[in-house]
Amino acid sequence: MRAFIGGHEVVSDTDFVELALGTPVELWLGVEGESEMEREARMDAARDILADNPDFPDRVSRVAAEAIEAFAPELFNVIPLPRPVGRRRPSRKAAAA
Repeated sequence: MRAFIGGHEVVSDTDFVELALGTPVELWLGVEGESEMEREARMDAARDILADNPDFPDRVSRVAAEAIEAFAPELFNVIPLPRPVGRRRPSRKAAAA
């Protein structure tokens, strides 16, 4: 089965992430052996993208959650911790009175 995002064929996990986010992964993670000047240019580009797209971190979180759900759903199997019984902190209204 073949997968497409926006008319582009997804052939790897990296393709999926890049097409879902609209930016290359290397922009955010860097590349091995990059120079300080290349790093500064990459960081400047990343800052510009974040300034132009304030919802970008939310999109990244959503893509990450969807990938985990699809490829490692057991990571979402969490056991809720029991709430402690007993002393309760006073509400803000009660503390202000």
